[in-house]
Amino acid sequence: MISVWRVADVRNAEQALMATLPPGTLMQRAAAGLARRCALLLADRGGVYGARVLLLVGSGDNGGDALYAGARLARRGARVDALLLAPQRAHPGGLTALRAAGGRVTDAVGRHADLVLDGIVGIGGSGGLREPAAGAIARAAELTTPSGGRATLVAVDVPSGVAVDTGALPGGNGDPVPTATVRADTTVTFGCLKPALAVGPAAACVGQLDLVDIGLRPWLRGAPAFELPGRADVAAWWPRLTPAAEKYNRGVVGVATGSVTYPGAAVLSVGGAVAGPTGLVRYAGGADTQVLQHHPSVIATGRVADAGRVQAWVCGSGLGGGESAAAELRAVLAAPVPVVLDADALTMLVDGTWSEQLRSRRAPTVITPHDREFARLAGGTSGADRVGAALRLAAWMQATVLLKGDRTVVAGPDGRAFVNPTGTPALATGGTGDVLAGLLGSLLAAGLAPERAALAAAYVHGLAGREAARGGPVTAVEVAAALRPVVAELTSG
Repeated sequence: MISVWRVADVRNAEQALMATLPPGTLMQRAAAGLARRCALLLADRGGVYGARVLLLVGSGDNGGDALYAGARLARRGARVDALLLAPQRAHPGGLTALRAAGGRVTDAVGRHADLVLDGIVGIGGSGGLREPAAGAIARAAELTTPSGGRATLVAVDVPSGVAVDTGALPGGNGDPVPTATVRADTTVTFGCLKPALAVGPAAACVGQLDLVDIGLRPWLRGAPAFELPGRADVAAWWPRLTPAAEKYNRGVVGVATGSVTYPGAAVLSVGGAVAGPTGLVRYAGGADTQVLQHHPSVIATGRVADAGRVQAWVCGSGLGGGESAAAELRAVLAAPVPVVLDADALTMLVDGTWSEQLRSRRAPTVITPHDREFARLAGGTSGADRVGAALRLAAWMQATVLLKGDRTVVAGPDGRAFVNPTGTPALATGGTGDVLAGLLGSLLAAGLAPERAALAAAYVHGLAGREAARGGPVTAVEVAAALRPVVAELTSG
């Protein structure tokens, strides 16, 4: 997995590394990697020679990185103009290097550019962009190439204007991207990933992400802000069949979802479960007839008490309210196996009467709220810091929290957090959460630890959403159907 680090940890690592190097070495490493990436982008537009490059230069090291990179491009024949947004505080060494290479200082954005470098604010910035930077970035976003195409915007380290440690935007969590925040086509970051590059609405401003190794990783200390799973991680965790496999030792998952009123939730959650690695699915609920019509391999009963032995339970989607639903939830929580609580089960937890039963459980509990359910459970919204909010709820409930969203957060009661990188807005449709819960329960029943099961389920669910979206507007039925080919491709290697 890839570790993502907070600003304070990055600063400490940079200071420790710089103490071992000649002055300016770290900035030159960053500038070299930045210039290399810019040259590759310009190669698609005829090459570096003769290309028009605009540098938006703020004060401090972020502007210095842009100036030194601009100097390297100028030496290769690019026409490089630098708009200094704080002329008296521009990096002196970088400015001297740019001028020596033939670059120029300008007082206007101009009309044309092939590539724009956002070197306004780096990881030390806070709040949105203010004038004159806000106006400059707004005009730069409208620049066209001499041939009429749109100029490519490259952010240096992070897009300027984002909250680096949380991924929030100055316009408010979840609001449309304000004009005072850079929306990059490519972000070239240095040394390690920072939270805004991977979580929160700021992640949508990053574009293509490129990580330049500047030798920082050995100097990073302590715990990362969170970790990102990759394809190889999820593939390695996914349970595989062995010659000794049979339906019971592969794991049995119980699904207590749906009702006479909401049979679709049962069909969808069972659809997620049967696409997972377990050998058998037991359904318990009022939608048994509909479940068997769609999934005849399932063993169906009317209630949890009659379902038989399972290695994990999924409970909540479409369960409804009232005493019968509460009785099913009580039976699920009393089982000494991992439990996934979703949708209506979460609603029943809100009044606090279930706290003692939840805390007394010896087996793991995983809850899967979306933002509105999270707000009801936690007594307030997740706010700007979704990772921190999920960690606080996980510690309070002593449960693993899967906070759904475009960048789903998985937080454990041990203080570790993870973010899923495969999310897609295509999943923002009714019933997809039911599919996710079923898949997650299947992974738990197959023996995965709660955090890995939640991450693997979210990762594969995201891929299935993308695959389903290839055919047009997505429904939960298509997402469930896409799970099998996605898993097959993931595990084929």
